[in-house]
Amino acid sequence: MRQQQAENSFLLITLYCFFRVPGDFCGNPKALPGNNMENNTATSIVDKMLAEDKFSAWLGIRKVMSEKGHCILKMKIREEMVNGFGIAHGGIAFSFADSALAFASNAYGRLSVALECSITFAVAVNVNDELTCEARELSLTNKTGTYHIEISNQKNEKVAFFKGTVYRTSKEWNVTDRE
Repeated sequence: MRQQQAENSFLLITLYCFFRVPGDFCGNPKALPGNNMENNTATSIVDKMLAEDKFSAWLGIRKVMSEKGHCILKMKIREEMVNGFGIAHGGIAFSFADSALAFASNAYGRLSVALECSITFAVAVNVNDELTCEARELSLTNKTGTYHIEISNQKNEKVAFFKGTVYRTSKEWNVTDRE
């Protein structure tokens, strides 16, 4: 049983390393998500941002997971979010993805703001759809970060694709005080 658990853990770590940006925790088990102080800081930053973000609160965004350069969020489409065609307004999906961009990019501890964003709407979103948004880092430099964000519905259909680039300021996040 213990050997099977070890093999399963190794497989999960191998798969995670394969799909993540090189330089994460691969080869450094002490840096596994949830096992280090840096990840706790990333979580604290995202939690603070979410607590103070009134628009994300209005959208009903819930954090599923957050770490440096990566986050997963969920939300449900409500009646007041639809446009004249009876489908979710495109600004709802854009704002959902923009929040994911903000959380994933700021989790490093440096205040980061959007420079450029674009979205492609693939499938109409309807009232009561449960959306999941996943932001993944594509590139990170000292001054910029580029992210790919996918939004899917409860049927696991990809409903929108968002690409965002952020400017990474020199200002560090302070998660202990309200600014």
